Parts: sequence; structure tokens; C-alpha cells
Amino acid sequence: MGRKRLITDSYPVVKRREDPTGHSKGELVPELGEEPQPLSADVDEAALELLRQFDLARQYGPCTGITRLQRWHRAQKMGLEPPLEVRQLLQAHLEDPRYQHSLWHLYPL
Repeated sequence: MGRKRLITDSYPVVKRREDPTGHSKGELVPELGEEPQPLSADVDEAALELLRQFDLARQYGPCTGITRLQRWHRAQKMGLEPPLEVRQLLQAHLEDPRYQHSLWHLYPL
């Protein structure tokens, strides 16, 4: 008869960094070949969250089938006063599809 399976057997082992005294600092050790992410990732996430909130705001009209910038311009033409921060973000990242496409761009109409 084999060893009794534990619930922890189904979870991967996570190694944490230790300081010189041997105590864990709570930071995850990156996998081999994996680069640690830069601190600017938090800033990018905040910007992308603002754009997701813009996608979910119904007062600016539907967001499927068009880019975020097209939606922003349409809302401005209709006098709906879309946030200027959204336009500034979109203008700063014209070539980045993460910024230009809405939440729903992967779903067919």
C-alpha cells in the first residue's frame, strides 16, 4: 500500500527568499530564466484598470467592435464628456494593443 495522499500534494512547492539569518522575507524566488518584473508594472496596472473602468462605463456607449480611442472620440462628439485621463493614456500608447482594445475585443460579435 502506498503513501496516503495529502491535499498539499496537489499544490506546487513555492520557494521563498531568505535573509542572511535564515528567515523568509515573503518574496517569491523567480523561476529559472524568469526575469523579475520592474516596479513600473504597478503603474501600468493602474492605467489599465482605469481603461477597464472606462470600458465598463455605460454612459459612453457600447465598446464592442471599436477601439477605446474611437469610443472616446464618439463620446466626446455626443457631448458625454469622457475622462481626459483616458484620452491621454490612449494617445501615449497608440501602438500597444493592451491599451487600445477594449475588454471585449477577444469575443466575437
